[in-house]
Amino acid sequence: MDLMVNDLSLHGQYSDNSVFREAIRRVMVIREIARRSGRELYCHRNLLQNMAMPGILLFQAVQALTVSERRSLMPWLTQYGPFWEDSRSHGPDDWFESKNEIVTDTAIGEAAWCCLNGIGRELVSFSPSDWQFSPISVSWITGEANTTIELGNFWEPSTVEAALKNVQTRLVSWPELGKSVKLRCPDLDFSEDAFAPLIGHPFNPNAAERLSFILDTLNRLKSCFDEQGQRTQEGHEIYQNFFTGEALFSDASDSEKNDSEYRRKMTFKHPGNPGENLFCPWHGKVQTPQLRVHFSWPIRAEEPLYIVYIGPKLTKR
Repeated sequence: MDLMVNDLSLHGQYSDNSVFREAIRRVMVIREIARRSGRELYCHRNLLQNMAMPGILLFQAVQALTVSERRSLMPWLTQYGPFWEDSRSHGPDDWFESKNEIVTDTAIGEAAWCCLNGIGRELVSFSPSDWQFSPISVSWITGEANTTIELGNFWEPSTVEAALKNVQTRLVSWPELGKSVKLRCPDLDFSEDAFAPLIGHPFNPNAAERLSFILDTLNRLKSCFDEQGQRTQEGHEIYQNFFTGEALFSDASDSEKNDSEYRRKMTFKHPGNPGENLFCPWHGKVQTPQLRVHFSWPIRAEEPLYIVYIGPKLTKR
């Protein structure tokens, strides 16, 4: 779980420099707590253009801080970040709402998209502000149905510190990812070399979170069958949410399946039957970087769910 500065919580609300300085101090303390826990506090590159006091932008207001305070704050906001838009996940056409206003293109919209897709993100709001409540409810508006996401929101250092103590230690390597998910996903059958394609690929903690979510979701779906071998209501919901439309999981197109080169790349050694092969075009997606999880299909109660490949995208399409 990483944190993101809620840019909407800085809206020109501070009446004087002393109140503003205390608000900045709290955010900087939260950032330090996050970094000590191996986490990041993401901000937006344009945060300095937000209104801090009536008629005064943040980049103007910080001039009232001490030299040491500015030296601590400005490199974060102008140089080092991390800046969430550098690896932005949601698009300008994604429709997110909160408090009856559109929050697409904000940290709230980005955090909501990340949580929908298995990447842990919560918010840090300036205090005092109009956003001192938790959780923050966000609606993802689509043409088919609306989905509600509840985002944790912090404004006091003590609550951040307590929350981070209960968060699973962040993964630091691909082998650690493999060990973690194999323990956590007993209903999946991993091929012996499923994680091998990741070796030598630069480790990315956010991608590791996404891969964990993909495998957790497959493990959940594999367990969602009743005594007659029929998919349960929970299983139907997982399928609807993650396997239809512009989803986390998808199949190859018919034209791809009829392409001999594509079929060759999507054919793997059968983990359960030595000497046989398994065609696995179904895959889970990580977009940044481009990683894929290929698995057997269809998913049935009485058949193993094989995970045959976890690594860089195999095709250029």
